[in-house]
Amino acid sequence: MAAAAALLCLPAAAAVVVWSLVRNPLQLALGLALIVVAVVAAWSALLHRGVARLPPAIAAVVALAATAALPETRVLAVLAAVTGLAVLSTAAARVAIARDLAPATTARAVGPARRGVLLMNPRSGGGKAERFELEKKARALGVTPIVLRRGDDLRQLAEQAVADGADVLGMAGGDGSQALVADVARRHGIAFLCVPAGTRNHFALDLGLDREDVAAGLAAFGDAVERRIDLALLGDRVFVNNVSLGVYATVVQSDAYRDAKLTTTTQLLPELLGPDARGFDLRLTRPDGSAARSPDVVLVSNGTYHLHSLAGFGTRSRLDAGLLGVVTLTVERARDVTALLSAEAAGNLRRFRGYREWTVREFEIGSGQPLLDVGVDGEALRLPPPLRFRSLPSALRVRTPAGAAGAAVAPHAGPVEAVRALWRVLCGRPARRRA
Repeated sequence: MAAAAALLCLPAAAAVVVWSLVRNPLQLALGLALIVVAVVAAWSALLHRGVARLPPAIAAVVALAATAALPETRVLAVLAAVTGLAVLSTAAARVAIARDLAPATTARAVGPARRGVLLMNPRSGGGKAERFELEKKARALGVTPIVLRRGDDLRQLAEQAVADGADVLGMAGGDGSQALVADVARRHGIAFLCVPAGTRNHFALDLGLDREDVAAGLAAFGDAVERRIDLALLGDRVFVNNVSLGVYATVVQSDAYRDAKLTTTTQLLPELLGPDARGFDLRLTRPDGSAARSPDVVLVSNGTYHLHSLAGFGTRSRLDAGLLGVVTLTVERARDVTALLSAEAAGNLRRFRGYREWTVREFEIGSGQPLLDVGVDGEALRLPPPLRFRSLPSALRVRTPAGAAGAAVAPHAGPVEAVRALWRVLCGRPARRRA
């Protein structure tokens, strides 16, 4: 019912404009365009958080004001009707897809940390820890900051912090560092919090944190929301996001990839998948028992990603399903490279004929090679096969600020995705997370 109301409010608002401007066709066209802009911008503002809400909110207000200011309109009546319909549409949209935006976890309110410790990597994210004055702000909150220096062992520092009585362990750094400190917190059964001070901060995104407001994550040392999420293991190494092998592992290790993902991917794919490519010896078994024929890309993730492009991951719909996501990509013919490049450029990777995905609790990859190139949460490694993966369900107690949305999709859901999600609700299908 809420989805229907959200969608019907748009033509209803347009009808108000038609009724008020029917005597002037030119103003009618302009009024219709303005009301569409107003409602779509209002939806976009509702589905964003923090400062990101400001531009679409301003656009919505300006569009409404411009509509009401048209000469042939009954200014006050039209403004009231259109504003009311816009507010009703956005509120109904939020109600309709709230279940799909919210994480399917049981969260509980918790009080401030008794002895919080924040570990910081000052080199991560181009020096975000220093730029956002995390050390100073942590001290102001009564949190003990520990700055990682060259030659320091991050795990040892985290273990020592726990030994000294820390009851909440935070990490300000990239996803590799987040995984290491999260593992220490898991082993000792204490709470963990993430401060997005790395470069990409995919883990922070899926926790519902604002990656642009780095220091805001410190608020989780105070009154916060705590929930349990999954971690994943590669051998005895914990990862929070994903492990990549094959072409993807090679692409993301390129120095140019960080600044030009799509361009770098497009340039390297023909070289890695062309007729002269030596291929990748990766041996794995699908859930139906069939063997994969040396896939060119393998991605194993902590939870299921909605992957639309090799140029970057989307978000995970939940972090507590107790499952690993597996994606394989196989290029069998020369013309498949062109099809893959087209699917990559269009963001429709799932339509490529060699794309496969499934979920498992445990997984193994074998090979005849002595060492495999592996990317673990963005860190390049060489590991001996077989590679054994397993999920660690509800392994980590994670704290997020009480005001955080906790929904990975919220910061990036646009009006088109909102309309699609509402239509899926009307059709009785669950809304998909945007990648």
